Amino acid sequence: MKTLASILLLGVVASISVTAHADGEATYNQACMACHMTGAAGAPIRGNAEHWEPRLEKGMDTLYDHAINGFQAMPPKGGQLGLSDDEVKAAVDHLLEPVL
Repeated sequence: MKTLASILLLGVVASISVTAHADGEATYNQACMACHMTGAAGAPIRGNAEHWEPRLEKGMDTLYDHAINGFQAMPPKGGQLGLSDDEVKAAVDHLLEPVL
């Protein structure tokens, strides 16, 4: 029984570790790049500080909220509803990296 408990505990630790280290670049490439690389539907382009300045003024919590719940033409989680909130936040961090 002790071995089973250890295995279950390791599974929980591994799960927490994966969530804590979400791959923002991979999520961006999967769910965000099509619009944020081209500016489709008015999406601010990655790396364009002018596009991001007024959005950054609203704060990261607002940007995370918009990415998770959708905003204007952008669907929740970029249309990838299977993504966790942590994965979306990591993608937002990656998206903003060049302008921060």
